[in-house]
Amino acid sequence: MSTIAEKRGTRVRAVRRSTPLTPKAPLTISRPEMLVDGSDRQFRQLVHNLFGFLARHEAVRAGHGARIGLVGIEYTVLISIRHLSAEEGDVSVNRVADHLHLSGAFVTTITNKLLKRGLIHKTPDPADRRRVRLEVSSKGSALLAKLAPVQRRINDVQFGCLSAKEFRQLLDITERLIDCSERAVKLQAYIAGQPDSVAQTATFLDEAEGRTTLSANKPRS
Repeated sequence: MSTIAEKRGTRVRAVRRSTPLTPKAPLTISRPEMLVDGSDRQFRQLVHNLFGFLARHEAVRAGHGARIGLVGIEYTVLISIRHLSAEEGDVSVNRVADHLHLSGAFVTTITNKLLKRGLIHKTPDPADRRRVRLEVSSKGSALLAKLAPVQRRINDVQFGCLSAKEFRQLLDITERLIDCSERAVKLQAYIAGQPDSVAQTATFLDEAEGRTTLSANKPRS
């Protein structure tokens, strides 16, 4: 006689055989360099890992800022001005925007907030009155100096898993990913405006990579 366990096992196998398989999800990328045995699973894992890292890094940045009474982006702009000034001397809004990969208008808004709190100085450039020089005030420098010991401890832990070689590789990879991502954002916006034209999208990609000129192929409005 069959045992109760055997009967249950038979029923489970029957249910499994009768349950249809979930249809395979469409690939999220087609570049062969990112596919492993035809699957995009590892690519999706990379993207999700990056999301996880950035979420935690944002928490770290917010913590740095909160320690000196600032929100995360205010702290980032303040310390960027401080270090760029020490390394390059003359710092403008556009230089900070380029450094942080942000718009000049956004950086202007943040620097105005820092100015009101007395953390930076803004002075007209004597060579170009339309241009403004940025400099961290003594008050702002004191806050950053107060933060530095704890900041070093936190950063040492967050990036302590990297070797010197891996650090240099990561720096190079992230810079290239920013450039690629900028093109992806522009392409996404272009597709949103021209959703049905595969040929125009291909032309945009060529232009984004410097192979042709979009304006010569884009339809007139």
